[in-house]
Amino acid sequence: MESTPLATSVPPTALPDDLYCTLPASAASAAVQPIPTSIFRELPEPDVQILASGGLRIPAHSGILASISPVLEHVIDRPRKKRNAEKVISILGVPSDAVVSFVRFLYSSRCATEHLEKHGIHLLALSHVYMVPQLKAMCTKDIAQRLTIESVVDVLQLARLCNASDLYLKCMKFVADHFKFVEKTEGWRFIQDHDPWLELDILQFIEETESRKQRNRRMRKERKLYLQLHEAMECLEHICSEGCTIVGPYNVEPKKEREPCAHYSTCHGLQLLIKHFATCKKRTNGQGCGRCKRMWQLLKLHSSICDHSDCCKVPLCRKFRSPPDDTEKMKRKDDAQWKMLVRKVVSAKAMSSLSLTSKKVSDMEDGKALANHCGIGSFRLQTVRRYR
Repeated sequence: MESTPLATSVPPTALPDDLYCTLPASAASAAVQPIPTSIFRELPEPDVQILASGGLRIPAHSGILASISPVLEHVIDRPRKKRNAEKVISILGVPSDAVVSFVRFLYSSRCATEHLEKHGIHLLALSHVYMVPQLKAMCTKDIAQRLTIESVVDVLQLARLCNASDLYLKCMKFVADHFKFVEKTEGWRFIQDHDPWLELDILQFIEETESRKQRNRRMRKERKLYLQLHEAMECLEHICSEGCTIVGPYNVEPKKEREPCAHYSTCHGLQLLIKHFATCKKRTNGQGCGRCKRMWQLLKLHSSICDHSDCCKVPLCRKFRSPPDDTEKMKRKDDAQWKMLVRKVVSAKAMSSLSLTSKKVSDMEDGKALANHCGIGSFRLQTVRRYR
């Protein structure tokens, strides 16, 4: 916006009454009646003029301006051509109301919400140019809360120019989350024609964000599977040592009236799998079925993570730990993958124990209910040869 010549006169009523108010923000916002002049800081006569758009002149005090802004301090201390010339600081290119709000902040260190909503973009630019970090942080936070599909591209360009990294990142995330709508705006078409490097940065950020989301989803899915496997190992030890509703040790009679255990869904599915494993005709013929192979893998996995195999009551625990012969070693091509699976199951349980200590009891119950709901039927294990 072009400014009028310096000689243009502006009536004093153009300046707000609270321009030099030094009340705290809470007290000023709570005041309903007009603020009496007795509570204003007693200031000397202004010794500098701030020229805004439209020819508006704002009287100010050089000492206050210099103490807040190092840029204004440099401008004030700059030697003048005429010794008796009036000190005038031109702040053009933004609305005069925004300059008034900027000067008010320099005096009171506060900015009303309606001023931020109306002139937040201009105040952000002024705070960056004149190096007022408090106002810059305030504007950045407010603008980030008011992002829209139509304005996000313009705010993104301004955030890059003003080195507002927090606002820049929030704009990038907003564009990534609403890209289908943002690419239809005028702002997006503008950067396609005039700022291809910014367009490339946005597209790369969207691609990295999507890759990160896919990786996190895959890791959560794997971690959930490893937790289910460790839960199955606990249920297997529970069944073989104490017994549960339908399956138990040979010297312990199962109690049908027994209350369900903590992991009843997984435990019940594992008991059915054990009963099938004990009576399957294909297993006795040396062929084996899919369910028998799954049970065999669970027994082998337990043997791999068991710390007390000498006294363990789980079948074949010590048998799997015995060193295999050379023929068996040659047949085990997936030994490295199996060891990785064992490490993942153990580490997932350890990480789960650490995270559960910082959660509430309700979160723990929800997590257990989610794991119990999945059951034993959702396990997908690697196929291994049946031990002979």
